[in-house]
Amino acid sequence: MKIIYYLIFLHLGFNLKGQELNAQVIVNSDLVNQTNQQIFKTLERALNEFINTQVWTNKDFLNQERISCSFVFNLSGYSNDKFEATLQVQSERPVFNTNYSSPILNYLDKDIIFSYQEFQPLFFNESSFESNLISIISFYAYVIIGLDAETFSPNGGSIFFDQARQVVNIAQTTSQKGWKPSDGIRNRFWLIDALRSNTFREYRQSLFIYHRDGLDTMVDDPESGKISIMKAINNMETLFQRRPNAFLLQIFFDAKVEEIVNLFQEGPEVDFKRTEEILKKIAPFFGSRWKQIKA
Repeated sequence: MKIIYYLIFLHLGFNLKGQELNAQVIVNSDLVNQTNQQIFKTLERALNEFINTQVWTNKDFLNQERISCSFVFNLSGYSNDKFEATLQVQSERPVFNTNYSSPILNYLDKDIIFSYQEFQPLFFNESSFESNLISIISFYAYVIIGLDAETFSPNGGSIFFDQARQVVNIAQTTSQKGWKPSDGIRNRFWLIDALRSNTFREYRQSLFIYHRDGLDTMVDDPESGKISIMKAINNMETLFQRRPNAFLLQIFFDAKVEEIVNLFQEGPEVDFKRTEEILKKIAPFFGSRWKQIKA
C-alpha cells in the first residue's frame, strides 16, 4: 500500500532504492518539416528509457507504486541537432481503494530548447550540467515526485523540491532559457521557488487535505470526503488573499478543474455555496466550468 510505504520511508528514512516513475514520453513532430523522422523516434525511445530506469531518490518503490506521468514534447523546430518545443508535463496518483487516478500536475512549459544527436547517451549527474534536455527532464522528475509525496504526507515533498532547486541552480550557470528569474514571470525558476516558499504554503497544505482527507476517504464516506475537498479548496482562498496572481493557483486548478466539477455533480449533496463562490473568485478563468456544478 503506497500510503504506508510513504509514511515509513519519509519518517524512518530507509536507504532502499527503486525506480520512482512510470512515464510515457511522446515526441510529436507533426509541425516539423523533416523528411527523416527517425531521429524523433530515437529521441522518444531514449527519453522513455532514461526516465523510467533512472533512480531519482533513495526511496524504494514497488512496481505498482511508481508514479504515473507523461512528458509530451510538441516540436516546433528542428535544425542541426537543435530542437525547439513546448512540453506538457502531467502526473497522477491513485485514490485509495479505487481504480481511479487523480491528476496532480498538468503544466505546459513553453521554453524548451535543447540539442540532441541521434543515439546520444542520456546521463544525469546531480552535481553537474550534462545538457539542457537532461536538466529539464530531471527538474520535472523531482517536481512530480515531490508533489506526489505532498499528497501522502504534510510537507513530504520538501527534499525532492530541494533537489529540483539544485537542478535549477546548476542550470542557471548556462545561457539556457527558463532557469533564471529574468527569463519570465512563470518558468522553472518561479515554479520551484513557489513550491519551496512559505508564502505559498496553502497550496501544499491543500494537496494533502484534498487527497488524503478527501479523495482517499470517498469510498467509505463520500460526504466526509467531499467536505474535506471543499476545505482544501477553501484553504486556497487564503493564498489568493495574500497573492491574488499566485502561480500555484493556476497550477492547482489546471490539474483539478475537471475532477472538481465531476466530484460535485455526483454523489451525496453538500452545502457547496461558499466553495462555489470561492472558486469563482480565486479561479475565474474556469468560471464557465464552475457553473456546471449542481451540488
